[in-house]
Amino acid sequence: MKRLFLFLTAGLLMSLKAPSPGPSVVKEVRWLHSAQQLLTNVIVADVFSPPVASRIYAYAHIAAYETLVSFPHSDYRSLAGQIRSMPGLTLKPDAACDPALAATEAFLRTGRGMIFSENTFDEGTARLWAQVKAAGYSEQTIQASKAYGEQVAQHIMVWSKEDNYRQTRSLRRYAPTKKTGAWAPTPPGYMAAVEPYWGRIKPFTLDSANQCRTVGPPSFSTSEKSPFRESAREVYEAVKNMTPEQRLIASYWDCNPFFLNTQGHLNFASKKLSPGGHWLSIAGQVARQTKADLMKTSAAYTLTAIALYDSFIGCWYEKYQYNVIRPETYINAHLDESWRPLLQTPPFPEYPSGHSVVSTASAVVLSQVFGKQVSFVDSTEMAYGLPSRKFRSFNQAAEEAAISRLYGGIHYREAITNGQVMGKAVGEQVLQKITLRSARLSQKP
Repeated sequence: MKRLFLFLTAGLLMSLKAPSPGPSVVKEVRWLHSAQQLLTNVIVADVFSPPVASRIYAYAHIAAYETLVSFPHSDYRSLAGQIRSMPGLTLKPDAACDPALAATEAFLRTGRGMIFSENTFDEGTARLWAQVKAAGYSEQTIQASKAYGEQVAQHIMVWSKEDNYRQTRSLRRYAPTKKTGAWAPTPPGYMAAVEPYWGRIKPFTLDSANQCRTVGPPSFSTSEKSPFRESAREVYEAVKNMTPEQRLIASYWDCNPFFLNTQGHLNFASKKLSPGGHWLSIAGQVARQTKADLMKTSAAYTLTAIALYDSFIGCWYEKYQYNVIRPETYINAHLDESWRPLLQTPPFPEYPSGHSVVSTASAVVLSQVFGKQVSFVDSTEMAYGLPSRKFRSFNQAAEEAAISRLYGGIHYREAITNGQVMGKAVGEQVLQKITLRSARLSQKP
């Protein structure tokens, strides 16, 4: 835990030690990037599940985006009237407000209202504002911007209470069914099911959690040559015959927020960012690479966060509807009791693959923002001891993220391929429901 604290602290300090002010576009955008990194660090430390993390990111980025579009001369449109029941802002910034600072404060205030480690977050926030002051902003501008950002955050937080999140916190504990072929807790921790009621959260752009349903998994069977048994055997053989590159891919996209280490009677957790955190990191890296301005950067973060949020709702609805047994449980019972997956099996049903759904949806919206053939180097996992990886497009990265779950031994192929179909549908639904500019972002950067 001490090593984890030192790592998170070092990561936070690195994110806030921005270079001296350069071009105005860098000066404007860096605060939002720093705030995103701060929120990610605390989400990792607080061990939020991937679905819950997606909710935190979504509301925080919506708050920042709505702050920016409320300033005069913005040719971006508000999300009010485009996503679920979101009320329009009646607030207006005064002349002393700076858009970048106000949006950063709205992001930070909204994020703070949804995390646990408030003291750690406040310390990071104080360092960020010290950097802002050192950059030469006047105290009047800083205070006016913070006051306006706080008002927008309050507006978003009131709206967030309508999404059923609080109601799902008080539902009964999920009890795994004894039905043959159903999901059961897996080693080493045999942890309880994660967010069994997440399908009841109200989506932003989907009409309902089941709007983008998959065709469903193969029927459970232990018979030789049955599709289900053949899928399990493919996973079994993939892990047994793993190449070094496949092992690296599986580890790179693991994104397990709570890896349980077991050493004899000692159990301790290693914390990492969620799949949503990884894709928002990619959005930020490409925004920097392409020198995107503040509005385009916020749009990229916000569309990605919305796609992640709706993807997790649709995916989790399916997971608990189909309630499919994990490869580890099936293979140990019917093929080889000594077999172990490369990655630790996550504590929730197998079908469809969450990585496949959320990665594909993220790639769809990011391709709209930055273009389909933008190559980039993703260094997200370097903080966890893994090398950076180069991708020629968002789709290639999403394809790799999806197949990584087969290499890791935690998903059957059908969960991956059908999950990709679902993710594409969700991403397209986000773009169909939300128009941020009269001309599409890809046509008018």
